[in-house]
Amino acid sequence: MKRNFYLLRIAVATVTLCLLGRMSAGPADSSPSLKGEVKFEGTAPKPSRIDMSQDPLCVKAHSTPATTEDVVVGANGALANVVVYVSDGLGARTFQPPAQPAVFEQKGCQYKPHVLAMQANQKLDVVNSDETTHNIHPSPANNREWNMTQPHGVPLEQTFAREEIAIPVKCNVHPWMRGYIAVFKHPYFSVTDKDGSFDLKDLPPGTYTITAWQEKLGTQTQKVTIGAGEAKTLDFTFKQ
Repeated sequence: MKRNFYLLRIAVATVTLCLLGRMSAGPADSSPSLKGEVKFEGTAPKPSRIDMSQDPLCVKAHSTPATTEDVVVGANGALANVVVYVSDGLGARTFQPPAQPAVFEQKGCQYKPHVLAMQANQKLDVVNSDETTHNIHPSPANNREWNMTQPHGVPLEQTFAREEIAIPVKCNVHPWMRGYIAVFKHPYFSVTDKDGSFDLKDLPPGTYTITAWQEKLGTQTQKVTIGAGEAKTLDFTFKQ
């Protein structure tokens, strides 16, 4: 009887220690994070209609006329295609590129996404989903320039070795095709979608300069300090 009593006390103590250990460890997703929104203030510029008549296959790809994407403003002033990233504060840290490739698609004779962000030395898969032939031509200032023809369905892989924000991309066959590729030496970057939101996950604790870049509206910077396990918000507002 006494032996059973001692065994019960040991079992209770073990369960209690396990529970306390879980509580002190904190939640699994306790890494610092920085979220926010990018908005446009004022009267949003109207997108322009793109004349694709020189290539009937491009026209055929659209049920309604295609429009420009250099300034895309959504509901409540949400600003899309803004690159938000850590521009200072990481020191000498180094980061391996992800195994998952970044994908830059040519669809409807436009670049999808219009603005792509990726890491240096990450594989870039360029996809031609159109029935026509494209020519993809990035014009970097800090990386190797390349200019390649890509028929429909033919795979194309490239990399960028160095950080550069942002590389303009054009198609020499279809002059209206314009896009950008932003290349980073770290993983702390995000491109806003139609709701204007961004999320920089798993930042190490520290003080950082955060930069927001937009192809027509320029750049903005803000300073932020993030502690261990802290979640903060930071917003940007652009004007014409």
